[in-house]
Amino acid sequence: MATSVPEISDLTDHCTTLEVAKLLGMAVRSVQLMVDRGELQAWKTPGGHRRISRASVQQWLQGNKAAPSPPHNRRADDARPGAEAGAPKKPLLLLIEDSTHFQNLIQLIVQQQFPELGLQVADDGIAGLALYGQLQPDILIVDILLPGLDGATLITTLRSHSQFARSELIVVTSLDESQRAPYAFALQGVAVIHKPRLVAELPGALQACLETLRHG
Repeated sequence: MATSVPEISDLTDHCTTLEVAKLLGMAVRSVQLMVDRGELQAWKTPGGHRRISRASVQQWLQGNKAAPSPPHNRRADDARPGAEAGAPKKPLLLLIEDSTHFQNLIQLIVQQQFPELGLQVADDGIAGLALYGQLQPDILIVDILLPGLDGATLITTLRSHSQFARSELIVVTSLDESQRAPYAFALQGVAVIHKPRLVAELPGALQACLETLRHG
């Protein structure tokens, strides 16, 4: 029987920043940003150590489930589409994109041309970061301009996770090359697709990712 969010009842009424980061599959800095934005309730001890309300972590998890999302207490491999007992597991694609139009367009491309791919969607950077930690997808498509946490910061944060080295990355953006300059620190060596060219270029980029996964 599946539950909707991770169980954290084994914690006290508060957690450390590191404990929350491990629970959500995020970097400590991402959790600190969530506290600064008021998304998590926190206070400091007399010794200056930050403590985060367990109830606010549970509330955030309940309110930031990306759809369609697998049950959060299942292992990533078990949560993948088609992952029945003994069945071969589909490669998993995680799309982090806030535009419903481009979500639908990418979903259509995947359904029509890459039926062997499972697809999960998050519509902001923080939810995408959490979902990445839960799913550990084979392929990640990230928009640069995202609410919550921009794509470049998200990519930089994920690079500190060992499992990220096993994921293929594609960046999609409405920004032209000159407008991408502030995000260049995260885009070095990454396949970047300008959204007006999405239909023409995404299939080839996805095919290249799948070839790398098959032979890597």
